[in-house]
Amino acid sequence: MTSPALHLAVEIDGDGAHPAAWRRAAHSPDQLLTPRRVAQVAAIAENAGFTLVTLEDGVLPPGTAPDPVGRIGAVERAAFVAASTSTLGIAPVVPVTYAEPFHVASQLASLDHISAGRAGWVVTEEERPEAARAWGRPLIADAAARAQESRDGVEVARALWDSWEDDAVIRSVATSRYLDRERLHYIDFTGATYDVKGPAIVPRPPQGQLVVLGPPDRVPAAQLDVALVGGRDLASLATTAAAAGTPRVFAEVEVALDTPDATAAERVADLERHTPWPDRGRLRHVGSAQQLSALLAELSRHVDGVRLHPLVLDEDLPVLSRLVLPALSERRPLARPLAGTSLRSALGLERPAHRFAAAAVAGTQEDAR
Repeated sequence: MTSPALHLAVEIDGDGAHPAAWRRAAHSPDQLLTPRRVAQVAAIAENAGFTLVTLEDGVLPPGTAPDPVGRIGAVERAAFVAASTSTLGIAPVVPVTYAEPFHVASQLASLDHISAGRAGWVVTEEERPEAARAWGRPLIADAAARAQESRDGVEVARALWDSWEDDAVIRSVATSRYLDRERLHYIDFTGATYDVKGPAIVPRPPQGQLVVLGPPDRVPAAQLDVALVGGRDLASLATTAAAAGTPRVFAEVEVALDTPDATAAERVADLERHTPWPDRGRLRHVGSAQQLSALLAELSRHVDGVRLHPLVLDEDLPVLSRLVLPALSERRPLARPLAGTSLRSALGLERPAHRFAAAAVAGTQEDAR
């Protein structure tokens, strides 16, 4: 029996997973916030065969002083990547702790239209108190309350993506009709902190529902397409993955690889002189490309995919492209997205039925009885 193909994703925000990664970057600091930079990184990932790239984000700048930091919004960068790629899935990280879910849903639906169905959404939370001040919102300090905000945000977004039926748009020049209002629906959501009436201001996304990724301990499994699971060792990660209860499970793995100029350990030590590499509860590989290929092959027994967080993008991504992915493909099937397919198709996920249309059909059938 052929083993299921393993999907690989890579986080491409900034210069890498280490807060001081910029010190080893191959580009000048002024290039970090340019469209050319993000396009170059995305092109390497697409050509290497990655299924998906993710783009970290938040209302506050990444990292802390004294390291210089900055970023452009993840959704804006994702839209640019969508226009410059053809097969790569693109999932911005968008917290909904303080953001308006209506606007988040509209942005992400627009991204799915721009990318022709290659968009995803990584759901996270804003934990820092400064984020509340930046949004002008009361602080949500309680972890349970933040989790509730995430659950409500995802529920609202998914309902809004279904508030337009697939054939709601008419565009009839002869009759001067743009849409069929009978195929637009109110979602009538009432939550603990806000209400949303709907419908959306953007037609239903090409995928019907974007691929939603997130940690299963923060977002219920029923709301996720892909669980992002951590664990400092293989055993704990495998246990968490087995309990995820989602259609797909991706492991979170931080990587520092040997390069022609320095070993992985030497590179980590060089950056550690400036600031520590934070422990985020993820499996971490520091070593050779061959060892990482073996680790990924082992992980494939427990998960459907792996999201890699390279120490320094300019140093680790070329090694991943030239050595890791080719070596891994010799050990087991490696999923490579095809042109013209959606991210849902690439991940083997069905396009979901429209909830309101399906309910109407069910009601009609019941009346016929």
